[in-house]
Amino acid sequence: MKNITRRDFIKTGASAGLLLSTAGAGVGLNAATVNMPELVITKNSSPADLVRKAVEELGGMTRFVKKGQTVLLKPNIGWDRNPEQAANTNPDAVAEVVKMCLAAGAKRVRVIDRTCNQAERCYKNSGIEEAAKNAGAEVRHIVESRFQEVPIPEGKLLKSWPLYRDVLDFDVFINMPIAKVHGISQYTLGFKNMMGIMGGNRGNIHKEINTNLVDINTVVKPALTIIDAWRILVRNGPTGGNLADVEEKKIMIAATDRVAADAYAVTLFGAKPADIPYLYDASQRGMGKLDLTTVKIKEIDLAG
Repeated sequence: MKNITRRDFIKTGASAGLLLSTAGAGVGLNAATVNMPELVITKNSSPADLVRKAVEELGGMTRFVKKGQTVLLKPNIGWDRNPEQAANTNPDAVAEVVKMCLAAGAKRVRVIDRTCNQAERCYKNSGIEEAAKNAGAEVRHIVESRFQEVPIPEGKLLKSWPLYRDVLDFDVFINMPIAKVHGISQYTLGFKNMMGIMGGNRGNIHKEINTNLVDINTVVKPALTIIDAWRILVRNGPTGGNLADVEEKKIMIAATDRVAADAYAVTLFGAKPADIPYLYDASQRGMGKLDLTTVKIKEIDLAG
């Protein structure tokens, strides 16, 4: 079957029901990648050092980004909080990913999120806008007219939803959430970070949030998932605001298996992956590995 491009997807009204975020990203199995880890955990250094080392151990950014490609980077920028409050992705880690993408030959890197608080304040106070721009990224606020209705053929509850056109237009999609608790889904990690590319009334998603999150993730597949756990929010998520609710872990997680990425991340909170409904559902739908004993994991302590 001929691979469908994003522009073909738009032209045909997304009739194929596929959103191939890894198309052209070079993440298929080959002799060089088959024995690489699926999940890398780096510890005890700066956010930039940790994220760079984690991606290097997965084969480097050139495994995911080829010369001339466009990259959409989706951190969590949803809240009017500073980096110390751990409600948004660490800005230094975001900047490092931008630099790695450009060094790999990316034509451009764009950073977006549909915020919950006022966008200008979220982008500024998170530190992400300045850090990403200084690293060479385009930093864009969400424009409501750029959402497009997309069918969800494999959705159990959601049969279509408006998604941001940048996800359709860009060659490579990198998902980069922060690890924190959530009052409804228990945790907000890679799967839930997809809500930042969703239009419409996202409040409706929360009614059956575990199934709905997996439904959305059936049509959007990141080439790479990076979870920022340098600081994690252990109480009063997802908004945070109190430094007493933050724990400093000094960890970054990078994975080609998004289920395994979230599964490992929940263990940082003392949870068992199989007890998290959306993760169990995703694994049952064949979206990744829930049992971490079956995952090729590499753990590196940069402190020696």
